Amino acid sequence: MTSPARRHFERVSAAQAARDAGDAPMQGDEYHFMQAKLFEDYRRLKSVQSIERKVAIKREILPDYAAYVEGVLEAGQGAQDEVLMRVMLWRIDVGDIEGALSIGRYALRHGLEPGDQFQRSTAAILVEEAADQALALEADDATLLEELQEIERLTAGADMHDQIRAKLHKALGNAHRAEGTPQEALTHFRRALELNDRAGVKKDIERLEREVKNADDQANA
Repeated sequence: MTSPARRHFERVSAAQAARDAGDAPMQGDEYHFMQAKLFEDYRRLKSVQSIERKVAIKREILPDYAAYVEGVLEAGQGAQDEVLMRVMLWRIDVGDIEGALSIGRYALRHGLEPGDQFQRSTAAILVEEAADQALALEADDATLLEELQEIERLTAGADMHDQIRAKLHKALGNAHRAEGTPQEALTHFRRALELNDRAGVKKDIERLEREVKNADDQANA
């Protein structure tokens, strides 16, 4: 376990490196150290076939990057940063959407790109990966809805495939339904269907339309 003193040093060093880099690609000893660690962790993950085991490994190693991320977000001015972007993705992979959002806000504000190995933009990755995680969860807490709503706001003007945007609307529909706001859920499910007729929301729409109609009928009785 990293000591508080070591974490403080890592955070301050990362902040200084980010400050010195300005909007040029990240440099500095702390960045190169974390880049080397990222490479080793990536190799470790590539050697594992089980998705469940990969997620467990990511949960294990992500705290090692926390101080670095804090420092960069504290002082960064938009330097391209391979470590930061990979941590954002790994946080989504383990279900830490809020943790990913802390990086996503910064990355979208400064126009950071995810790297050549990805075929999607930062906005598309944030939308699709977070939506996939949300759709796989059985969570019904307000936090998930708030996170998805923020992602929708942050990426509203970003260009991406309609199928990706449809996933977000489907996830928002599920979250609204879990929160007991069926009309809002219906709006998002309908939008998902407009964007992708194979979004898998037709039965949801039919069910909610009946629920909303019955509720209106009872209110007017």
